[in-house]
Amino acid sequence: MALNAPPSEAPPKARTVPLAWFVVGILIAAGIAVAGSAAYVALKPAASSPGGPSSITLTDDLGRNVTVPYDPARVVVLGPSIMDSMVALGLRAHVVGVDCYAPNLGGLSDDYSSDQIADWNLSGSMCVETEPAFAYEALLNLTPTLVLATTIVSVAAVEEISTTYHLPVVLLQPPTVSGILVDVSLLGRIFGVGTAAAALNAQLTAELAVSAALVSNYSTTFPPVLVTYDVDSNGYWTYGPGTFGESLIELAGASSISANATLAYPELAGETVLADDPSYVVYGTGFGLNLSTYAAAPFWSSLSAVKDGNVSGLDSNWITEPDPAMILSGLPALIALFHPSHS
Repeated sequence: MALNAPPSEAPPKARTVPLAWFVVGILIAAGIAVAGSAAYVALKPAASSPGGPSSITLTDDLGRNVTVPYDPARVVVLGPSIMDSMVALGLRAHVVGVDCYAPNLGGLSDDYSSDQIADWNLSGSMCVETEPAFAYEALLNLTPTLVLATTIVSVAAVEEISTTYHLPVVLLQPPTVSGILVDVSLLGRIFGVGTAAAALNAQLTAELAVSAALVSNYSTTFPPVLVTYDVDSNGYWTYGPGTFGESLIELAGASSISANATLAYPELAGETVLADDPSYVVYGTGFGLNLSTYAAAPFWSSLSAVKDGNVSGLDSNWITEPDPAMILSGLPALIALFHPSHS
């Protein structure tokens, strides 16, 4: 879980998502044929070689135009969500480095779960520290030809890697769940695995279509929910408007109590959550977080969802990392929680 939370701010009351807009959004996501998506994957060969293009020019998720080597053999991945897509596309052998924190901040295990570390064969020798300071020397020692990064990497670090060390950096941070499919297609083009990308996107599209069919049977007023990935003595960290987290909640047929927040990743004060009184509460587990962690948050025991037993823990990676696992595992799990009679 590599989600960095900004300073807190208590949001106004949540809104109700119109069903028509919601279903249309799902179907657009499932089709992956949106005009806006072209901005993500505006790819073209920059030079040709007998085996294919030697490089590709693309526009990443932050609107940056980047020229990258075609099918690079040595890649540093700075973000667990990107690693999930790389593994799903059979590209693990291309990855020589991954993000981690300083040892006193948790090292590799602060960003990756024990299952991910084992299943993806990650080791400390692959670590490139992103916090508290970016480890440029560790990055260079891995001799990558491409860096794939999420926004856990600062703008200053991206500039340093690009301009000083002349390594291409592609930022993959989809703002919505549908953007996950776009990024899968982009990786397919970069690494020449278009068939695998198409197959994975077909699987993701099928899951989104199932969600759309279920949601079409729901009432126009979605249940108000709180999806929180961390807490402290001040309140609950969650998702605001324009984030993949809010998009995930809407895809699951619910309305976030923080949908009208003024910050993308707000911390809701305990009093605010109590006043909004969500029908369901979902909390992220793993990385040292469990039910006891959340039970210590302000007004937890006073929430109707807690009193009614409508509280569930989910793997933090399913709700904090915009990647294929979010659609294949996180989305159906949320639907089952919010709409048990339709799952």
